[in-house]
Amino acid sequence: MILESSYFYLVAIPAVMLYGIAKGGFAGPLAIIGVPLMSLVVSPLQAAAIMLPILCLQDIIAIYSYREKFHYKSLQTLIPGAILGIIGGTLWFRYLSDDFIRIFIGLIAIIFVLSYLLEKETSEPTKVSYLKGSLFGSLSGFISFGIHAGGLPFNMYMLPQKLNQRVLVGTAALFFGIMNYVKLLPYYLLDQLSFDNLLTSLILMPFAPLGFFIGYYLTHRVEEKLFYSVAYFCLFVVGIKLLYEGIGNL
Repeated sequence: MILESSYFYLVAIPAVMLYGIAKGGFAGPLAIIGVPLMSLVVSPLQAAAIMLPILCLQDIIAIYSYREKFHYKSLQTLIPGAILGIIGGTLWFRYLSDDFIRIFIGLIAIIFVLSYLLEKETSEPTKVSYLKGSLFGSLSGFISFGIHAGGLPFNMYMLPQKLNQRVLVGTAALFFGIMNYVKLLPYYLLDQLSFDNLLTSLILMPFAPLGFFIGYYLTHRVEEKLFYSVAYFCLFVVGIKLLYEGIGNL
């Protein structure tokens, strides 16, 4: 059983802490490492199922902490597509391999970071777009359903808008909070919210607020330029890691 495996907790506790730090607003792309890290000892689906209730708790804390710091226009363009993406992930989940998803996410991350590095310093912030918002929202919902890694498409849409750091983090908190609570139903229908998984989530939950407040602390004491540099660096490292793992397992 998972509950009797000390090795599981050696990787699960850092994974939960990383999610918490990201939820707190510091280096959001760190969150993508969580499920792959736990997948070293359990299946990706079970890792995602254990993490989901913990994320829901972190979402409540994050939304409250960043209340009234949301970019509602962006949310209006993202949420409808995200719900469709979750529905798509539910329907196609049995037909997509974990390695295919890792390769897909890794490529997106690397391409996005390269485009950022090639971007001119004088470029103006992008505007809200219903077309782009629907596209990236759908990708975020679809990918998030499998490994809770919807932050990559979200960042691809939101980072070029160059919003205030706290507004960006608050918008992410509300967006992913809505998505995670929507995902509870399909995870239940797929029989992944089992007693064993929920009990494991409960044991790990105390580490969620701890990670969040560490991230919240860093967000309020690290300048925006460094914040974005860390975020893009994490995107690139994780992209390489996922691409390597996905190709290596084919």
